[in-house]
Amino acid sequence: MIMQAEIGVGPHAQPWPVGEQYDQVLLANGDARNVIDKYRYWSVDAIKKDLDSSRAPLEIAIENWQRDFNMGTIIRTANAFNVSKVHIIGRKQWNKRGAMVTDLYMNIEYHADVASFLESVKGKSVVAVDIVPGATALSSTTLPENAVLVFGAEGPGLSDELLKAADMTVMIEQTGSTRSINVGIAAGIAMHSWVTTYVKAFDTKA
Repeated sequence: MIMQAEIGVGPHAQPWPVGEQYDQVLLANGDARNVIDKYRYWSVDAIKKDLDSSRAPLEIAIENWQRDFNMGTIIRTANAFNVSKVHIIGRKQWNKRGAMVTDLYMNIEYHADVASFLESVKGKSVVAVDIVPGATALSSTTLPENAVLVFGAEGPGLSDELLKAADMTVMIEQTGSTRSINVGIAAGIAMHSWVTTYVKAFDTKA
């Protein structure tokens, strides 16, 4: 097998592996995608099907009123932690560049407004992540297992409607001079906090 410098693997040596998960074009031409070794040469559908069999019950939501470029980063992080679903509230169009095509492996559900989003997640705990008065420090909070973590746009944050509807609001504590950290970074910290609590693969005591 010929290795391509830092961008994946080259064409697979003959004989090719057998299985419906393999993509014949990738086997012939190489696989330069940003996927773990297990998924080399697998088709997109096969990768998504395999991920669906082991999703974390965590869901996330993003308010998309401004087509924030950070949305791609948030979805890429959601893929890294294999969350079960991503809700996008507002516009269906968003800047996918930062997602690095990881959105293809995710279950994404679109909602025209906050009301329809809330209807779809009934029975789950809606957790707003934003630096606003009254928010609880994330470090001193145990996020609920059935959480939907909700993130807003860079700058304006979450809408008043969603903040009022949330079951709880958490903030990430800071000690520097900046008022807030990038929403893509904040989303990663919040998701990591949840998975280290509930996903056994992240249990360092196991």
